[in-house]
Amino acid sequence: MRLKLLALPLALCLAPNSSVAATHDDMVAIDGLIGGGHAASQLNAIIALNPDRDRIAAALAADKVAGRGRSAIHGRAILIKDNIETADEMATTAGSLALALNVSHRDAPLVARLRASGALILGKTNLSEWANIRSSHSMSGWSAVGSIVRNPYALDRTACGSSSGSGAAVAAGLAWAAIGTETDGSIVCPAAMNGVVGLKPTVGLVSRTHVVPISHSQDTPGPMTRSVRDAAMLLTVIAGSDAADAATKNADSHRRDYASALTGTIEGMRIGVLRDAVGNQAGTRRLFEAALVRLKEAGAILVEIEKTDPPAGLGAAENTVLLTELKADLNAYLATTPASVKTRTLADLIAFNTAHADTELALFGQETFVEAESTKGLSDPAYLKALAASQTGAQATLGRLLTSNRVAMLVQPTNGPAWLSDPVNGDQDSGPSASQLPAVAGFPHLTVPMGQVDGLPVGLSLIGPAWSEALLLNAGDVYEHRRGPLPPPRFEAHAAATFR
Repeated sequence: MRLKLLALPLALCLAPNSSVAATHDDMVAIDGLIGGGHAASQLNAIIALNPDRDRIAAALAADKVAGRGRSAIHGRAILIKDNIETADEMATTAGSLALALNVSHRDAPLVARLRASGALILGKTNLSEWANIRSSHSMSGWSAVGSIVRNPYALDRTACGSSSGSGAAVAAGLAWAAIGTETDGSIVCPAAMNGVVGLKPTVGLVSRTHVVPISHSQDTPGPMTRSVRDAAMLLTVIAGSDAADAATKNADSHRRDYASALTGTIEGMRIGVLRDAVGNQAGTRRLFEAALVRLKEAGAILVEIEKTDPPAGLGAAENTVLLTELKADLNAYLATTPASVKTRTLADLIAFNTAHADTELALFGQETFVEAESTKGLSDPAYLKALAASQTGAQATLGRLLTSNRVAMLVQPTNGPAWLSDPVNGDQDSGPSASQLPAVAGFPHLTVPMGQVDGLPVGLSLIGPAWSEALLLNAGDVYEHRRGPLPPPRFEAHAAATFR
């Protein structure tokens, strides 16, 4: 069944420059779309709808009619990944039954910024449980709370993760935009594989306070939208310093109106092409070459880079950092949850999962949790060595590629097409991934849809130095306009054909 985007509720399919607010009828329509027999209801993209959505939508609409619109996103319906707290009756579960009663009644600062700008917090999106950190054999998009998120382009294919529901929901038109989070790949992979725009900002541009953590070194929320301009509008609202998150101390000095900074030109811009990161998937390679032609036609100067040469041992060092910070950061977070949450430490979570193995461990285990529990804390010399090696190595590699080639940004495919969802073998390899270096370095990473391989979306990654979001968004916007429209999801049971 094909979803006609123009037939969706008005507030959920607004044109990029529209400022119409949501209405009560819109909310009734979206309830039917998500919970009824519509093809979009098969996606499992949304865990919970905001019980106050009707009242809030009516108030926002009245404000708009009275000329009291608060911002360019006033009245826009936005979904929040369910590892981000909201000050309403929705729990923040991270997809785990252990947090089913985690109703904190506090807004993450990024959510508070959205509300202050007149956005409608429509609901919470499903995700890879614990943001995909519980097991190295997991199936992306699955959580015990929300089941498996399905890709709207082929229901048997992965929506990737861990911001699976955010990507699938935006692609399906269930909201104007969504917020995802990334530690390494969790915004850009689901954005690319669901055919939407995803931006992983510089670590420290957007607050992580009241976001269920993995790593204070790498975690960041970011926008997931259907256009680059929408991502720029959304980032303008959520970026900024937060006294409770030390990493954001310089955010206010770097944030800007990112939508106003879209100049529409990249004439003379030097862009480095990472040739060894293209992969061997023929369809992806064809799309990438076509994307390079469009960038060149827009006036960019393409600089061929044959070797990325990331530092040896980067993966092992990153793993040490993530395991150590997971235990420390998650324990600190759990200590702030309501008394109704009985799992107060990572050790408690491991015990909970073991006690509820029929639901929590039905598809894959928790060996990563167990490994993290054995780490020795943030003062451990092994952790400190790994942190220095991973961050310094990734930043040095990207810095060298940018400066030695005199380029403003780097370009490569985000990853290959979506693989089959497989509860037995877990996630599969779809070719080179663009996420690791910018994730570990803390640098921004934008993915923009570049086309489809046998009906499955593939993304184009633009990677730049710290605080270069405006530059990346501008280049992505220019490319997007050169590329033109792409086919919407058809909610097919299977992909169009076997990969060629």
